[in-house]
Amino acid sequence: MEPVNVEDWFALTVKPRHDKAVASGLQAKGFETLLPTYKTCHRYATRLKEWELPLFPGYVFCRFNPRFRLPILTTPGVVGVVGAGSNPVPLDEGELASLRSAIRAHAQLQPFAFLPAGQKVRIERGAFSGVEGIVVRVKPNPALVISITLLQRSVLLEIEPDCVTPDHPVDSLAVR
Repeated sequence: MEPVNVEDWFALTVKPRHDKAVASGLQAKGFETLLPTYKTCHRYATRLKEWELPLFPGYVFCRFNPRFRLPILTTPGVVGVVGAGSNPVPLDEGELASLRSAIRAHAQLQPFAFLPAGQKVRIERGAFSGVEGIVVRVKPNPALVISITLLQRSVLLEIEPDCVTPDHPVDSLAVR
């Protein structure tokens, strides 16, 4: 396992529907947090209600030194730090950077089922330049999945069809 850096981001598991309260509590303690959200609408009889919900329900991302995690764990609503046993495992910086890039560009993100396999691509131009993910749909609108592997959760991002290139080109195999 790689050594953990003080600057690493970790995923915290939180009690159901405590995501926003935990993020606020950690920020009040001086920690940098990330709680990605999306907007959804629900129709109630004759009215329409818009909700802002977490993209990864039950998780809040936080940057902290894992050696001094007591202030994190004592925050109301925090259940624990995602890891292997009692060892916290940091989030993949590239995956988190792709997610943050999509958030900064005000992309229409929505939760999506985690896909462990598929063609990984990188967006080369436009507002999402540098974002990496897995192509899951080509028609009618191309879509890219951005995953947080540690949580086995993903979000869906619709993209322009001509702005992606394969991240790791597939070798062609000769058929005999």
